[in-house]
Amino acid sequence: MTEGLRERKKRRTRQHISEVAVGLFVERGFDNVTIAEVAAAAEVSVNTVYNYFQAKEDLVLPPEEASPRRLADIVAGRAPGESAAGAVLARLRQEVRERERRVGLTPGFGRVLEMMRAAPTLTARLEDLGQRMTGELTGLLAEECGEGPEDPLPRVVAWHIGSLHALVLSEIGRRTAAGEQPDAIAEAVLELLDAAESVLGEKVLAYAVRGE
Repeated sequence: MTEGLRERKKRRTRQHISEVAVGLFVERGFDNVTIAEVAAAAEVSVNTVYNYFQAKEDLVLPPEEASPRRLADIVAGRAPGESAAGAVLARLRQEVRERERRVGLTPGFGRVLEMMRAAPTLTARLEDLGQRMTGELTGLLAEECGEGPEDPLPRVVAWHIGSLHALVLSEIGRRTAAGEQPDAIAEAVLELLDAAESVLGEKVLAYAVRGE
């Protein structure tokens, strides 16, 4: 569906507010900038900021990019013949190769990462987000595979996949903080994904293969 003029304007306004906010947070620290200051710098009203972002943390971690459904949605959309772990591995490789923003492979992300690590509410949200991602994936796997709520297998597989996802983001963060460039980081992370896949057991790699 073609994006209409109104939707395009709203998307650009939302992006503009977020970019202005992140710039201020990086410069002065997340806890040292108010929503009113973000609104003034973006030349919009405080109400407009809240119309687009329900919480201050959403300015840095937009729900559509930092969704607890991320892993579950990747697995739910996998192709016939593809397993749950295979789908996540493929998506992570794609995002790394394309230097996507959602995995932090963009110029200047190092300073954003430092800002996030210095803000307790943002680090707490990231930790909670990881747990919720694994929980959502557990529910999806249990439903698809007909497992009972107390069956451990969906939880174990979801934990492996969630840990892999966290490992990739942690590696990108570590290398970014060390000053490495996105291209070098991407190459190293692709090697990391190959190594991770090589040690995942067949039980995980072959779990929840979508029927043809």
